[in-house]
Amino acid sequence: MRYLPKSEADRREMLAACGLESVEGLYASLPEDVLLKRPLAIEPGKSEYEITRYFRERGEANANGYASFLGAGAYHHYRPVLVDVVVSRGEFLTSYTPYQAEISQGTLTTIFEFQTMICQLTGMEVANASMYDGSTATPEAAQMARRITRRDGVAVARTLHPEYRAVLETYARSQGMKIAEFGYDAGSGASDLEDLERKVDKDTAAVILQTPSFFGMVEDVKQAAAIARRQGALLVVVFTEAVSLGLLAPPEDADIVIGELQSFAIPPSYGGPYAGIIATKEKHMRQLPGRLVGQTTDSRGNRAFCLTLSTREQHIRREKATSNICTNQALIALMATVFMTVYGKQGLRELAEQNLAKAHYLAGLARRRFSGPFFNEFVAVGAPPGEVNRRLLERRIVGGLPLGRFYPELDDCLLLCATEMSRREDMDAVGEALRGR
Repeated sequence: MRYLPKSEADRREMLAACGLESVEGLYASLPEDVLLKRPLAIEPGKSEYEITRYFRERGEANANGYASFLGAGAYHHYRPVLVDVVVSRGEFLTSYTPYQAEISQGTLTTIFEFQTMICQLTGMEVANASMYDGSTATPEAAQMARRITRRDGVAVARTLHPEYRAVLETYARSQGMKIAEFGYDAGSGASDLEDLERKVDKDTAAVILQTPSFFGMVEDVKQAAAIARRQGALLVVVFTEAVSLGLLAPPEDADIVIGELQSFAIPPSYGGPYAGIIATKEKHMRQLPGRLVGQTTDSRGNRAFCLTLSTREQHIRREKATSNICTNQALIALMATVFMTVYGKQGLRELAEQNLAKAHYLAGLARRRFSGPFFNEFVAVGAPPGEVNRRLLERRIVGGLPLGRFYPELDDCLLLCATEMSRREDMDAVGEALRGR
């Protein structure tokens, strides 16, 4: 098949094969306001050197050397140099799915270690070999709960990351999933568990709760678990800031834990790639999407690893598959594995304490919207969010996330995040901008 039409006749032939009358028909499904009606602003052909220099200059103009207080699921943490040293090795960078255990022991070992560390981190008994990201792990966990309970309802906290909720709603439209949303307390910022109790019933498969929440608040997992179990539902606990698990108690009261590991040495890069996880109790293991790497022995009795469980649709009959996930984020998950190995249990705790201390220093310079306990993010009220961020950009500082986009009732609020990378002088500048200076 020819991919580029060489004449008008070829062009018409290709359009006819697609059942279209014009090239514009290819874009008919897109909203009018996203269509570009002019040629791209690209000069005629340049040399490779000129192109490289152009992109380097654009990169420096964008955000090179900027401080950032923008969290909301993508966090600015230090990346140990060892991470890139390991993941840049050819055997990891170019490896394929490890179906053939006899030639994939290295990759299988790293995935097994990853799963082990995730279980230690979350307090669960089994973890899968990574998901695309936290947002796609959310509906996968909801589907998993539906299979376990044979129910169709899902109660979702309004303080769950809005983009995670959007992905869940997309799945729900075609899966017959019924979503009930429970709110948050206007004073503390924590999820309204009384509202949750009203929303959970005998048709609820899962309660989905994020902690720290999208507002950065630490939620009461034990009480949420008790409410869910009174109605026979499962509790799904979500995290987007993995560093918080260095300080907060593992969510052992949950039935399923899902999360995003971007904080563990995965640089924020315009939306990805990320690495999501699902961990659960052993009794739910066969309902996990994706795959599990397990430990075994080879023909000589030596320790070895293999794919113990693969539930994707290519391996078994389509109607029996638990998910249509066709790969995992093994290379990105390896970054997180190296990160956890470098920091260790005590190092991760110290890192979390730094995040907590810096966020609380920043909060002391601002007026908090909510009164409840928080980790390294909080909602601030002050000068108009757009004005605050404009002032900060002039000082080479990326400000917080204006919340009005997702929560109209909070259109005067900013979601701010401080990590170990936040310097005191930059935090002082944020405090001044919030005061309108």
